[in-house]
Amino acid sequence: MGILQDRVAIVTGASSGAGHGTARRFAEEGAIVVASARRKERLDALVKDIKAKGGRAIAVPCDLSNEDEIDNVVQTTISEFGKVDILANIGQGALDQQCYVNEVTRQNAFDAYIGGPLQTVLFMQKCFPHMKERNYGRIINCGSQSALMGQPGFTAYQMAKAAIQALTRTASQEWAQYGISTNVVLPAHWSDALENTPQGIAAGKAAAESSPMGRLGTPYEDVSPIITFLASEPAGYINGQSIAIDGGLRLIA
Repeated sequence: MGILQDRVAIVTGASSGAGHGTARRFAEEGAIVVASARRKERLDALVKDIKAKGGRAIAVPCDLSNEDEIDNVVQTTISEFGKVDILANIGQGALDQQCYVNEVTRQNAFDAYIGGPLQTVLFMQKCFPHMKERNYGRIINCGSQSALMGQPGFTAYQMAKAAIQALTRTASQEWAQYGISTNVVLPAHWSDALENTPQGIAAGKAAAESSPMGRLGTPYEDVSPIITFLASEPAGYINGQSIAIDGGLRLIA
């Protein structure tokens, strides 16, 4: 039996990167996975792979900019499985814009980036009553070491990631009384998002070079085991923490 045996877990951003790796790892540890993201064909392939290996999973596509679709993910989970034990809140808005401090606008900050914390909190809110009812929940949000590094050209993105850390800490204080632990991981791993812009590619290479390990992490091998532990029952006393998964990355711009 795995450490997540028979737990029902929603994993957002499951079509790629850390979300994809986390969904795979959760299933291997016995969880029933509700995989969510925009790209249905990738979700279907993930679910097929999980089932082929003896795991349990369903795909529920979701555009995170649409609150009704977020609600549908949670309601489908409850309808299919009767509970939600774990929320791995990995998916966030698109990260495809270069944005310096003097270029921040309401449009590019909120719609493309600050929407990330809003999407994160909406998933939390919709899972909360079901976790509260059972006096059990594990919520793992996704921040970034980038928020501490002050990398030029990522202003709104770093604003969003810092906001998710603050949100996580606040929820940890409010919801622990209901048996819900809330933590945020700060991964430094190569992802599809880094390849969307020239400054993303450059930042990824610079981060790898500044790591004492000489590389960025990988979603499945390096990031998903930590998220999986935080989602487990023994990790219940870990609450409100920002946990770096970065190989000892030096926090310099």
